[in-house]
Amino acid sequence: MTRVSDHARDGVPPHREPVTERSVREAALTLFAERGYHGTALRDIAGELGIRTPSLYNHISSKQELLRGILRETTELVWADFEAAIADIDDVIERLRRAVVAYALRHATHRREALIVNRDVACLDEPARSEIMAVRRRHERAIRQIIAEGNAQGAFAVQTPFLASFGILEMCVSVARWFDPSGPLRAEEIALDYGEFALRLVAASHR
Repeated sequence: MTRVSDHARDGVPPHREPVTERSVREAALTLFAERGYHGTALRDIAGELGIRTPSLYNHISSKQELLRGILRETTELVWADFEAAIADIDDVIERLRRAVVAYALRHATHRREALIVNRDVACLDEPARSEIMAVRRRHERAIRQIIAEGNAQGAFAVQTPFLASFGILEMCVSVARWFDPSGPLRAEEIALDYGEFALRLVAASHR
């Protein structure tokens, strides 16, 4: 008598590639970005991988763990991008330009992560939520400080650095919502343009 596999019995096609912690995270990234954290069940992630839901626990402890890992890695990489972009740059105008180019580029090239960070951070349990928000605020303050420094030097002429930094960051965040990698513009081109847009926003002096 032919035995029916668990996968066939559950109506789930057998997976072809071995399931790993990384492949589970990739599936979660796609589904969280498309449906949101609360709109994605573990069975949906398992279905994407072609395994039964209980098998996920060989690789993760919970859906919350998946979200926490995605958000922590993403926010830490954003900060690392910022530090690398402005390292050894004395000119405040060039520092702001490079910081914005790096931020816009990450939102164009890591759209799933960006969508999740900016929508689902409130779904995190404490203390993870506060830890992630602290890293985000550090980045926001650093951008604001560059603008304030530029104002003090006469390189920028903006009345409210807080509003300017908010506008610049929100401008970059929006890239993840509309950018199409198959479209006419490359991610790098958009990032460079956004760097120039930011300088116009703060009324940067001629370089």
